[in-house]
Amino acid sequence: MPDGATQTRPQPAAGSATTVDALIVGAGFSGMYQLHCLRDRLGLSARVLEQGSGVGGTWYWNRYPGARCDSESHSYCFTFDKELYEEWEWSERYPEQPEILRYLNHVADRLDLRRDIQLDTRVKAARWDAGANRWLVETEAGERFAATWLITAVGCLSSANVPKIPGLESFEGDWYHTGQWPHEGVDLTGKRVGQIGTGSTGIQAVPVIAAAADHLTVFQRTANYSIPAHNAPLTREFKDYVKRNREPLRALMQSTPNGHPFAIEDRSVHDLTPDEREAVYEAAWEKGGLQFRATFRDLLVDKAANDTAAAFLKRKIRQTVKDPATAALLANIDHPFATKRPPIDSHYFEAYNRPNVSLVDVRSDPIERITPTGIQLRSGAEHELDIIVFATGFDAMTGALLKIDITGRDGLTLKQAWEAGPKTYLGLQVAGFPNLFTVTGPGSPSVLCNMPVAIEQHVEWITGCIAHMREHGFARVETTPESADRWVAHVNDAADATLLPMAGHSWYLGANIPGKPRVFMPYAGGMARYRRICDDVAAHGYEGFEFAAG
Repeated sequence: MPDGATQTRPQPAAGSATTVDALIVGAGFSGMYQLHCLRDRLGLSARVLEQGSGVGGTWYWNRYPGARCDSESHSYCFTFDKELYEEWEWSERYPEQPEILRYLNHVADRLDLRRDIQLDTRVKAARWDAGANRWLVETEAGERFAATWLITAVGCLSSANVPKIPGLESFEGDWYHTGQWPHEGVDLTGKRVGQIGTGSTGIQAVPVIAAAADHLTVFQRTANYSIPAHNAPLTREFKDYVKRNREPLRALMQSTPNGHPFAIEDRSVHDLTPDEREAVYEAAWEKGGLQFRATFRDLLVDKAANDTAAAFLKRKIRQTVKDPATAALLANIDHPFATKRPPIDSHYFEAYNRPNVSLVDVRSDPIERITPTGIQLRSGAEHELDIIVFATGFDAMTGALLKIDITGRDGLTLKQAWEAGPKTYLGLQVAGFPNLFTVTGPGSPSVLCNMPVAIEQHVEWITGCIAHMREHGFARVETTPESADRWVAHVNDAADATLLPMAGHSWYLGANIPGKPRVFMPYAGGMARYRRICDDVAAHGYEGFEFAAG
């Protein structure tokens, strides 16, 4: 069994249901920590249902070439347990997928989680039974569960988006989505590969695919900024520093807007001369990583300030890429810096200097169809390919939730409730769905944040709310429509106070999914501010939520 897999449990007899206090959907960072908190801290009976054959969530599925974290390793892990934090040693500044998956399997073993994790189990439907005050959950295999609390830990970026391009079914070669990469790997040697997509995933994949393939053709619709990661093995000195400084590092991550272990410099772009500003950007470029965004406090709120960073990064692209026409396409970026997810890379732009890599601009000449032998553009030009790689992202934040047929109070489905766009209170609950909690749901900082920091806060808040219910004898908790409306308005205000809505065709808005409502989904007010709001809600008796006895 792969990756220390947990044995799938036998199904109960037809018609019967396994009853637990809490049912958790998903065995990634969120689901595993939620299980630990509810089972080991509150003493509840809890079960995790996981679609995959191993734990790890995002890092179980995403095994594409170059898959790597863009948060620094000492921050991309659980920090709630001192011994757990200190006993694990990361090997690199930015860990690769196999190392992160090994870490998550270590967590599952270290906290003895596997005995309550059921693998190879896809949740098909969940229905609120008001009479029994229970969630009734059914799996694709027909297994049934009943639970007082249902917690979705399905991930923000887990529902793969394969664009509906005519002719895909006729393609005689092989095609793959990066988020559903074969676990046995793909031999690209001697192959003509076409990659569609140049977001964070595509930027990671290009250099690795280029090194293996006979030829790589990259189909770019939207040019993107990227900053070098300057990844390297961690020194013994740094590893020891991290172990000694868990508490101050944790406090720093919890105090910053994005949950990273660095503070945003308290200075404006306009405080410096152009030469001084250039020196700051150059130093940040040489250091590499997401800390480039933290060079000035006004990069995401002042377009003129942002323009200075954008111009610097575009100059770097032109300096790196030798062919002027290719460089011009890569630097033809139509959105402010960091208004889409800001990638970091390992020699992405340098890959275009290889003789076996070519760039196709599908903004000016869109993909018309996929043929049996490759990809045909609107102009009639056809690129012959053996393999197509879709680095086209995900139906973010809502896709995985809406794949489950969730029915709440009075027959209201989640699809109906979110028909005009997702509406939550704090990203934690949806009106009309009692005792249903969403970890890092729409309306929370989630994807704008270093995810483990957001996950720990969410899980601990949900655990505290359930503990409050037990202490006071409450059987149900549900947010009110008014609370959700106010929160959605606040989420919109927070986004509008930044440049983020200027990104246009962004998955933050759901714009990568045809027909999906255009709503800015994550909370842009910052993780630290969000934490204070959640703490204040709890301190005031969970204001905005209504409780009821059994």
